[in-house]
Amino acid sequence: MVTAKSSHFSCAANFSRGRKCVFCGSFKLYRTARRYVKCQRCQRQKSLTQLRRELEIIKGFYQQVPAYRLASDLKLDQKTVSRVYQHLRECLYHTAELEAGRLRGEIELDEAYFGGRRKGKRGRGAAGKSLVFGLLERKEHVYTRVIEGVSAPELMQHIKEKTRKGSVYYTDSFRGYQSLKRYGRHHQVNHSKSYVDKKTKNHINWIEGFWSYAKHILYNYRGVSKYHFPMYLKEIEYRFNHRGENLYKQFIKLYFGYDSP
Repeated sequence: MVTAKSSHFSCAANFSRGRKCVFCGSFKLYRTARRYVKCQRCQRQKSLTQLRRELEIIKGFYQQVPAYRLASDLKLDQKTVSRVYQHLRECLYHTAELEAGRLRGEIELDEAYFGGRRKGKRGRGAAGKSLVFGLLERKEHVYTRVIEGVSAPELMQHIKEKTRKGSVYYTDSFRGYQSLKRYGRHHQVNHSKSYVDKKTKNHINWIEGFWSYAKHILYNYRGVSKYHFPMYLKEIEYRFNHRGENLYKQFIKLYFGYDSP
């Protein structure tokens, strides 16, 4: 009997056995004199040993195993694992940006601060942390962007670019959202009183749930530099938006540029 877990990773079986081209999906492959696997259709070739190693690293990336730990488990140089991880995150960053259309319908808006625990003020105005603005179309997709500040003009610019006019917006009572009524219906939740309005049942629980999801994933890495943080954030955004799909298969496609015929 095939288990759910084994079938989940079975998409790489023909690749790792040298039966299917990882670049174009063709089954017309042959071995070269130096024991590489070469495709008759796209004419690209690759060492089967290297291919299997990269597929294992991609599996570790899918399972959210930190690079240093995976390198130890696979007995590889950490730089080898980090190169694959970095390339994947770059692919995910650009793919997430290309996929991001303009959200519509019921949209929750919120900002979040990412960074380790520090003394001083928490929440809005916290020092030394990365500020992220998020827009979430309920039951669909989320879009995130690292921003410099939470001024009303800056927030409105992002909202105008990434949402359709006439949508229904849900926010907390932050004054930066006061002019949202110009773009559509605006519902506010006063978090100093409750997280769900008792009368209207308005809330922003979906976007706040995404922040918790993102911080839980980032916690595994024990600290991310500000330079690399946007790529980690887009990786999490991609994982969330494709949560119903086989992400291991998607990561293979993105890494190798594979496009199934």
